[in-house]
Amino acid sequence: MTEKTAYALAQEIGERLKQARLNRDFTQSEVASLAGVARKTVLNAEKGKAQLDIFIAIMIALDLTDHLDRFLPRQEISPVQLARLQGKKRQRASGQRRDRDEDQSEW
Repeated sequence: MTEKTAYALAQEIGERLKQARLNRDFTQSEVASLAGVARKTVLNAEKGKAQLDIFIAIMIALDLTDHLDRFLPRQEISPVQLARLQGKKRQRASGQRRDRDEDQSEW
């Protein structure tokens, strides 16, 4: 398997986004309106030049969010990681208390 650069993968995702738009017979302006972004933003996303929130907004506009689980499946926490995290839970008070006399005002 050939390794691709981040730039190449971004371009490929942009092309897929464009094809999804064309398959649904939407113009860039229509997608932009649905996503709440400018048409030029959709154009840039189709070139692979978009921030994650813009990419997701366009996916929502194209009704593609059901594909997110295949794109990046939900990651379950491993038992080892869970054990490590539980070991860091606070077990007791620190024992460092401020002097209560300082807290009271001298009226």
